[in-house]
This record gives sequence, structure tokens and C-alpha cells, in this order.
Amino acid sequence: MGYNSLSECVADLEKHGHLIRIKEEVDPYLEMAAIHLRIFEQEGPAILFEKVKGSPFPAVSNLFGTLERSKFMFRDSLDKVQQLVGLRSDPIKALKNPFKYAGAGLTALSALPMKQSLFKATFSKTTISQLPQIVNWPMDGGPFVTMPQVYTEDPDKPGVMNSNLGMYRIQLAGNEYIKDKEIGLHYQIHRGIGVHQSKANAKGQPLKVSIFVGGPPSHPLAAVMPLPEGLSEMTFAGALGNRRFRYFYDEEGFCISADADFVITGTVYPQENKPEGPFGDHLGYYSLTHPFPLMKVHNVYHKKDAIWSFTVVGRPPQEDTSFGALIHEIAGSALPQEIHGLKEVNAVDAAGVHPLLFAIGSERYTPYLKERRPQEILTIANHILGKNQLSLAKYVFIAAREDDEKLSTHHIRAFLKHILERMDFTRDLHFYTQTTIDTLDYSGEGLNSGSKVVFAAAGEIKRQLSTALPSGLATDGYFSGYHMAMEGIMTVQAPSYLNKDQAGVEISELKDQLQQRNLEGLGLIVLCDDAAFTAKDINNLVWVSFTRSNPASDIDGIGSFVKDKHWGCTGPVIIDARKKPHHAPELIKDAQVEKNIERFKPYL
Repeated sequence: MGYNSLSECVADLEKHGHLIRIKEEVDPYLEMAAIHLRIFEQEGPAILFEKVKGSPFPAVSNLFGTLERSKFMFRDSLDKVQQLVGLRSDPIKALKNPFKYAGAGLTALSALPMKQSLFKATFSKTTISQLPQIVNWPMDGGPFVTMPQVYTEDPDKPGVMNSNLGMYRIQLAGNEYIKDKEIGLHYQIHRGIGVHQSKANAKGQPLKVSIFVGGPPSHPLAAVMPLPEGLSEMTFAGALGNRRFRYFYDEEGFCISADADFVITGTVYPQENKPEGPFGDHLGYYSLTHPFPLMKVHNVYHKKDAIWSFTVVGRPPQEDTSFGALIHEIAGSALPQEIHGLKEVNAVDAAGVHPLLFAIGSERYTPYLKERRPQEILTIANHILGKNQLSLAKYVFIAAREDDEKLSTHHIRAFLKHILERMDFTRDLHFYTQTTIDTLDYSGEGLNSGSKVVFAAAGEIKRQLSTALPSGLATDGYFSGYHMAMEGIMTVQAPSYLNKDQAGVEISELKDQLQQRNLEGLGLIVLCDDAAFTAKDINNLVWVSFTRSNPASDIDGIGSFVKDKHWGCTGPVIIDARKKPHHAPELIKDAQVEKNIERFKPYL
């Protein structure tokens, strides 16, 4: 839908029953987030908070809270944008069928950004402290912008067509920031803004940054969209929103999105950092306090009747889950075009997205082998781990399409079962040690430092997975409780993790015990702090197993060995998914706030 503004979108959603208004004053410290979470968990509507305590501006959240509502907002443009993204990844389509794809070319042309100075008069100025100071989780270091569009230009090639628009969280206050004069930027150096900052640093000059909040919903979606090379976020925003991205430059040379509700401008100077965080993040834990780039605020602009847009980040599923589903709707076919032989890939949302990838590839080139085994799919896995944000993954489970044409990476239980039935544990685990992982993932032993592993499966079924526990399991040692989470996966109640040496003693005892049992129906054993919780449902299983483990240090197995520097095991794989002393704390709601928001019962 071609919305001119966020307020127009809000009105349209309300008209069609997709939005509610909360007219009473709400505290931005934890209350707004708690209300959002209650309504999101019920797959409820978007929420307009008319009165935000301490701020003159209303706020809206949960715009993208369901895939249905997300598709409703873009009901007039989704098909055209899917064609546009598909053509960028496979332009030969247009040559083969020019009449079918003629509209996509026109879409791209009509979506080019438009410089327009007439909008300058529509903005007024305010301060950082007047913006809604929304704090989502009790241990957060301060208020954050959680739905920003962070704009930077290439210092070597300035201009909107060589710009980057990304969604990187912004800390507005707290820690050591000077009130109204400094804010914090959190991003990873490989992102587009990081490339721009590196270039600015090399020149010894500050990087100009513009932070847009609000505007048509196509703009925040463009900021998180993994676009094919050469398709700019601004062009994509224009195509998706049926409205060209309108912009101008202020007197200080900062780019201003003419349709944004708020714009914060400022500069990032080389090597100037301040502590940022903690922040309740999308893995379901806090990311801790670390030095990140400091932005010196120049101006804070807002439009008349501006609406502040925000979301709540936490253990999936959250609103960004719907973001991911919408992205898959739009661009799900693009990545397989970029990685030869890849048929399907899914960053598993229930596991926090980055920790766990499921993939399906082709295993075509070795028909002469007596036994089919992973070969081509290992090459594909390497390619996946070198691709943009997919490189942040810790665990990659990859299967061969030829073994089951109906297999889907989006059916977690069935996919895990397929892998564990076919893996040869002596051969099909491949580790990458002493490497980088997601900055937000504390399962490694240092910031952005950890390991990766590929579980690969190709060929005939090697074991029939069981739903029954092995008989004769001991309950008088370190391990006291056992549960079957699904076919072939057992969770084990383990003592609290003390240190690596003690963990080695405990796991050795478990291996000695289990080697005396019939384990043919098991493929994976997960050690955890709460075995019943982990086994309760598939989402708990993948969240605990893959967010609380670092593959190289936390994977073991029955009958483990090292041969020619390759690690393998003869029996089930063991993952130690207990909380470790160096892990970040998990997100827990504030009990008093949960009671306080009962006064909003009619909305909940």
C-alpha cells in the first residue's frame, strides 16, 4: 500500500481493525514493553500509545506483529517487489520472458529516490530527552531506539545511491552518555555502516549519520532487508511502498528522510567509543556492556503529529519473527540463485536466528560411489558460512534434496529427524574452531569469538530413531533426570556447570554409563539445567540446545575419537547446553510491572 506517512498507515490499520488505541498514560519504563508483549503473544493488533509519560509524542508498536498484517500493509506491491528482487538475483529471466517481467523494470525506475527541498518546512526541532524513553527489560542500560533506520553515505562516493540504510540499535541515554548530546550506536563492523566508518576513519574524518524513525512501513523493512548486490535500500523502499524515497539535505549536510517522523543527525569520530548496553536481545538473553561507537548529536527533527515507532526484542517469537517471515515471502528465492546447488535455507527463529541454520542442497556429482555421502553439500555449507549475515551461524544442519524431495527447512522436528537418521557420526561433523560468531552470542569465551559446526546428512537411513528412553539409566550420579524431547533426542538433567574440568569429569561418567546401554535409537543427547523444560516442546529444545553451547568446547559424543585432526564419535552426539559462568543472563519479566499493567486489562 502506498502510504505517504506512518500516520496514514496507522489510520488505515485502525480502519480495518488491525490497531487499537490506548488513551491512558503509560510509563515507557517497562510498562509499554510489557503491554506490547501481552498483545503480541495473543497475535493481537498494532498498538498506538497516545500518552507516553515524560514525552509529548505518541508511540506505535506491533505494526509487523503478524505476517497477515505485514502483508496487508503491502498488499498492492508485494508481487511487483518479489519480481524485482528475483530479477536482481537472476536477470536472465527478463531476457527469456520480457513481457512477463516488464513491470518489474518500471517498478525499479519509478522507485528511484527523489530529492525534494519542499519538505524542509514540515520539520521542527526537539531534544533526545523529549523522545519516548522506552526501556524494554529490567537490566537494560537505558532507553533504546529499537526500530531505527540508520543512514550513512560512502565517504569515497557520497550520495544517496551509494548509501547504506540499516537497522542498528541506538542507546539514547544512560551509562556515560552526556544528556541530549551523545547517544550510542551498536553495530558489527562487517555491516554497511561499518564499511563506511572504516573509510571515514582512514581519512581521519567524522562519519555523518542520520537516524530515521517512523515514516511509511516500507522504510524500516528496507533497513533490514538482505538485498541483492546493486539494489539499494532506498530503491527497494520506494518499490515496496509505491512511493519514491523522498529526501533533502539540511544546512549541515545531513541527509533527511522527508517522510520520516523523526530524524536524529550526528557524527561519529574515529576511535571514539563509550560503553553501550546491557540490552535485552533477540537470542533471549542480555547483550552485555561493551564499548561501541559514540555519536555526537547535532539535531533532532520531528514532523507535526509525529509518531514514535518501536518494537520489543526478546526470546523468539517476537515482532521481528514476522519481519523474517515477510522477508522470506519477498526474497526467499534470491539466495539459492547466489549459492550454486542450494535449494533452501532457514535461519531458525526459535533458536534466535543466528545460532542455527537449516539448509537443503544438491548432492549430484558422485553417482559412482557405492555409498552416498555428503560431498557437494559440504561445499554449499562452506559457501553459506561465508555469506553475509549467514556467516554468524554456529550450527549448520544441511541435508541432500535427493533423499527427500518433500523435506522442508521450516519443519524443525521433521528436519532434525531426517538429519539424525542419516548422519554418520564418525564422518559427518565438521568443525570450524577459533572463529567469529555473533557479537550478541555469549556462548563462546570472548566477544564475537567462538566456533562453528556443520552436521551433514546424505544417503540412506542409518538408524531408526526411538521415542523411548534407553533402559537402566542411573539416577544416583551427577545426572538425575532423563526425557525424550522427540524421536532420537534425549535431554538430561545435569548439575550446575562449574568449570570446564569438572564438566569433563561429569560427561566422562555419563559416557561410561551410557556405553553399557542400547543407544541405537538415539542421535543426540542434550545436557541442560532443566531437562523437563527443554523437552517440553520443540522451540524450547532448539533454544536451549543451540543458544547455550559453543560447538568446539561443548560437543562430545559416545565413543569419541580424533583421526587425522577430524573429530567424530561412534554413538550419539552430546551437547552440553548448560548455562556457563561466562554466559549472559536470560531475559525475565518484572513481576511487579506485570501486575501493574493489569489496569489495562480491557486492551490485553
